Amino acid sequence: MLVRPAAVVFDLDGTLIDTEPRSRVVWTWLFDSHGVAHNPDLIASFAGRRGRDVLAELLHLFPGRTVDELFQQAISYRHGPDSPAVAPIPGAVELVRRLRDAGVPLGVATSGQRAHVEGMLEELGVRDCFGAVVTADDVTAGKPDPEPFLTACARLDAPPERSVGFEDAPAGVDAVKAAGMTCVGVTTTLPAPALAAADRVVADLSEVDVVPGPALRVPGG
Repeated sequence: MLVRPAAVVFDLDGTLIDTEPRSRVVWTWLFDSHGVAHNPDLIASFAGRRGRDVLAELLHLFPGRTVDELFQQAISYRHGPDSPAVAPIPGAVELVRRLRDAGVPLGVATSGQRAHVEGMLEELGVRDCFGAVVTADDVTAGKPDPEPFLTACARLDAPPERSVGFEDAPAGVDAVKAAGMTCVGVTTTLPAPALAAADRVVADLSEVDVVPGPALRVPGG
């Protein structure tokens, strides 16, 4: 697939930086601390979505607790000594910088909170590459609603139907497609069948090339 994007909008966690192993551990610790039974599918339901949204749906499992209380407890685990380390997704930093250098407007649309997002982008060394950073705090409806991606495109003054979104989770893929954008799924968090709604699926961002145009070349028929 060769596409000349008006803008490119990336998810953050699991797409640009591999924080999903840490997220799964954090949510597992939360359930364990309250003696709440869980399974991999339940923990995976948090992927790509705002934590508070998922907790609101599961609040009946935590009698006497509030969403904010549970969310803050989960966040407190993030930087504990036993929390898994994070690392850039292969090819992520290089792709972002090449797109920036080619003059393509770039955005982030993430379910993370502002402080976390800014910290991760600074850690990656790419914060200055993005003209729009849309976080959980900036939208009324989180993924799978298209609002995060539509907001990013609006801030970049780019038509969604001519823009590309990168995502690693089904909720994010659904959000990109609902926004009318071309979607590239990244199998860093879940296997390819889980991202079947994407227009193309790659193993990581090292498979995506920037060619004169400027254009994105993504493997696949």
